[in-house]
Amino acid sequence: MPESMTACLLLMALLSSMAGMAWLALSMQAHVQQVWAPGCSRHTPGLLRLLGAAGLVVALALCLVVDHASMAVLVWVMSLAAGALATAFMLTWRAHWLRVLAPWVRAAR
Repeated sequence: MPESMTACLLLMALLSSMAGMAWLALSMQAHVQQVWAPGCSRHTPGLLRLLGAAGLVVALALCLVVDHASMAVLVWVMSLAAGALATAFMLTWRAHWLRVLAPWVRAAR
């Protein structure tokens, strides 16, 4: 596989991990209140959990395409850590930027 293709797939895996971690964080009530002030509808957290899990599975699949299983799992775990750290920093610094990941969610009235 060409180096540029490998780098592109690993970047996509990292972005997928970051999005997955952000969707999982947004499925929690405390973070919902940070991002959408009063909260969101009752069904939204379940959908965000599904999206988060799918994002993490896609990241693992991309890592498995690039490397053999033992190296792919190591890279995947490292991308999970990077995604969790980036999500935590974003929640503390600019929580409203995470609205981009769930534009259909509106605050419950």
